[in-house]
Amino acid sequence: MQNLLILGAGQYGMVAKEIAESMRKYDHIDFLDDNNPIAVGKLGDFEKLSNVYDSAVVAIGNSDFRLKLIEELRNVGYNIPCLIHERAYVSPSAKIGMGAFIEPFAVVHTEVVVETGCIISAGVILNHNSTIHKGCHINCGSVVKARAEIDAKTRTGYNEICDTEVKEVKQPLPVAV
Repeated sequence: MQNLLILGAGQYGMVAKEIAESMRKYDHIDFLDDNNPIAVGKLGDFEKLSNVYDSAVVAIGNSDFRLKLIEELRNVGYNIPCLIHERAYVSPSAKIGMGAFIEPFAVVHTEVVVETGCIISAGVILNHNSTIHKGCHINCGSVVKARAEIDAKTRTGYNEICDTEVKEVKQPLPVAV
């Protein structure tokens, strides 16, 4: 078992904690936050706590700040796991980047790539061969079409159909004789 440090004790932090608990992998789960009394310290305290916590994730909505903190944690030597809820489906061929969150009832299909620091909310469907670039937040109920690429730091609406930059396979139509 391991100890997990969550940077951010707001709404995303609570979601991250529940996902981590569902994984039954961590002995202790604690927070760092500048404004929440449940935290064991401030956001900047992660370096001095690296001897107590072997793993850390960033649960902050601002994608630029989230990605910056992930890089700082990595430089200090933390393991930065992806958190996958026990009730999410992730294909064995999917690739999930460090610090990504996969919430309950999300579906991550065949050969999907979810890059570093993404948040895949409850009920999202990422169809086969799609790519979610770093720092994205795909909101509840959204569907990413097959072979779509979602640009870095994109935040979708709820129940959105996403097909940006679809990589179509162009094949000639059969000719009837």
